[in-house]
Amino acid sequence: MKKVVILGGGIAGVECAIFLRKYNFEVELISDRDYLYIYPISIWIPTKEKKLEDVIIPMQDLANAHGFKFVKDKVVQVNKDSFTLENGGERKDFDYLVVALGQQKLKHKGIEYTYSICSTPEETLEYTKKLDELINQKKGGKLAFGFGGNPNAKEAVRGGPVFEVLFNVDYYLRRLKIRDNFELTFFAPMPKPGERLGETA
Repeated sequence: MKKVVILGGGIAGVECAIFLRKYNFEVELISDRDYLYIYPISIWIPTKEKKLEDVIIPMQDLANAHGFKFVKDKVVQVNKDSFTLENGGERKDFDYLVVALGQQKLKHKGIEYTYSICSTPEETLEYTKKLDELINQKKGGKLAFGFGGNPNAKEAVRGGPVFEVLFNVDYYLRRLKIRDNFELTFFAPMPKPGERLGETA
């Protein structure tokens, strides 16, 4: 039986593990998180409609259900015929290697104090905490929501989550009857930021 090692426990890595097990590969999935984080549902965390435990699936449960091996460790290096783990050291014991490590958002100068719903679960929780603090001060405040653009690849812009969080926060503040105390601002570098959603958007 051929052995496949998958680096990364996001949606792509887990889907790959499930798919390959159906074809009788021996599959080992390695991730530094012991859970699968369901990003699309995380938009409800800041407004208390979901908790962190509502948007995660324990990785071991997935491994047990689908017959792959799960190892919690951090990947520190990937080469063409090996990879290195923080705790497990260098590994070469595979026939195929799938790199599904996802992306990390860089905090460029000027946006060190911003939060992204598409970043880590920890950042979503930090944003939720900051929003709670602002609400609990009972003074109101200003909240800005936005996203950048790429003039060379308009199709690469994913602004949907920002719209969702903006509308969720707006509705949340209305439910709390404090919407009038807050100024919500939306920004984007393009004249029609919701253009991909269609003209009616």
